[in-house]
Amino acid sequence: MTTSATLEVLALALVPAILWGFTPIFDKRGMAAGGDSVQASLVVALVDSGIYWLVIAALYGRSAFSELTLEILAVFAFAGVVGTAVGRIAIFVGVDRVGASLNSAILSTRPLFASLLALTWLGEPLGPVTGVGIVVLVAGLALLTASRGGDLSGWTPRDLLWPIAAAATFAVANVARRYGMLETPLSALEAVALNETAGLVALVAYVFAVSGRDALERPRESYRYFAGSGLLTAVAMLSLMTALGLESGRIALVDPLVATAPFFTLVFAAVLLRDVERVTKGVVAGAVLIIVGAALITL
Repeated sequence: MTTSATLEVLALALVPAILWGFTPIFDKRGMAAGGDSVQASLVVALVDSGIYWLVIAALYGRSAFSELTLEILAVFAFAGVVGTAVGRIAIFVGVDRVGASLNSAILSTRPLFASLLALTWLGEPLGPVTGVGIVVLVAGLALLTASRGGDLSGWTPRDLLWPIAAAATFAVANVARRYGMLETPLSALEAVALNETAGLVALVAYVFAVSGRDALERPRESYRYFAGSGLLTAVAMLSLMTALGLESGRIALVDPLVATAPFFTLVFAAVLLRDVERVTKGVVAGAVLIIVGAALITL
């Protein structure tokens, strides 16, 4: 792995870290405005998949997806259903229950799941430094749990299962995406469009099968916040897929860097969510441990 290739991966992985550090601010405001998790997931998937298809039409035209195979379609469809549909519902519930800052920090347990999955599925190495980094990440999670920060209305330990579930599903989806990007000549843009569209189809099917159109009857203000989240997610997902598609874009390198998003969420929440969230010293200390753990795994 050359230095230039490593720097390219680092830069691409930091883009979703920053953007996904800010999207919880939109998400929390949308929830406070009367939105819910299914509506939020649907709007975000609709916005970002719509952007991808428009760009694909402009750049590739009829030549788009010419190298697509049934196997690769199944891989990205699986990643979209697990990560875009199931994972995002879990993450939005987590934002609503425990708060944007705490939810985002707990999502950083994802490298634990991703590294183990990459080890067993992709054969990626798991060295001693990576192991130490994972331990530090888990320690940060424990400290966050004891911090009692986050949503001002309070939360229970059971509520933490939502961001943990989101972390696990995102880890599974990221490993599937990495596998798909290694096995196909499709561009990152084409791959992410398949991923998000599959998630959108799953969400639409869920809405009409379980809740009906009543699930979408939410205040207009909440839609604006979730649409903003979708715009940021569109850029973040494309950058993530590009990083995973590079030869040097190993899961154990990319995923921990993306997992530094809580640091950015912490800063944004402290400034922009003072009326609905509490950023305690324990939350700050836990976030620092998570960043240190991510750095160790990256090294």
